[in-house]
Amino acid sequence: MKGRSKLYPYADGSRFAGKSPQEIFRLIMEGNTWIGEESLSGTGSSLEQASVLIAQLPELFRKLGIRTLLDIPCGDFNWMQKVDLGAVQYTGADIVSELVVANKQRYQRKNLTFLQQDLINDELGAFDMVFCRDCLVHLSFTDIFSALENIKRSGSKYFMTTTFPGEETNANIDTGGWRPLNLAKPPFQFPPPLYLLNEQCTEMEGAFADKSMGVWEVGMLPVPVEWLDG
Repeated sequence: MKGRSKLYPYADGSRFAGKSPQEIFRLIMEGNTWIGEESLSGTGSSLEQASVLIAQLPELFRKLGIRTLLDIPCGDFNWMQKVDLGAVQYTGADIVSELVVANKQRYQRKNLTFLQQDLINDELGAFDMVFCRDCLVHLSFTDIFSALENIKRSGSKYFMTTTFPGEETNANIDTGGWRPLNLAKPPFQFPPPLYLLNEQCTEMEGAFADKSMGVWEVGMLPVPVEWLDG
């Protein structure tokens, strides 16, 4: 499954070199870089591509006893609004302030809260689950490991994030680009997930059929110090 990142025109993030994550993701939103017709968060955030998650997350949350959920980045909340959260206290966080303001105006109520937060640098607080879909795939190795260390510091219980089990190797990129990541492979080498939920992705005629959301205990997350120093 080599070269899959080349299927997307926005995969090369070199044009963002030297910019802060906040600048990068604001530029991506303003320019609709991810070419989303339904969502500013890209084609992967359409109701069609998220249909498996919409259907299966409520049962997974019940099984794991999730009562507080941090969804970071939450983007424009296009598909998550369709998930039956039941009694889960949901916090949606995003680095782009304009998205947060819009979400507050449209969706905020008793069990739905939105705030501006940087996954890499900001103190997150402790949640039953940190839910992080389609995020690490856009970050450099250094930013990924900084984010993972930040999640570990939060004291949260579970971490659920995107992984591509069929990917053979992981490439480093400039933050703001894109490539599939297999978190079981170096330099991450995550242990086997507690749960692995295949999204049944149909983008690019099934080229990403292995796209999945894995669940790990936060305490299981490895964070090699050498990458934080690099």
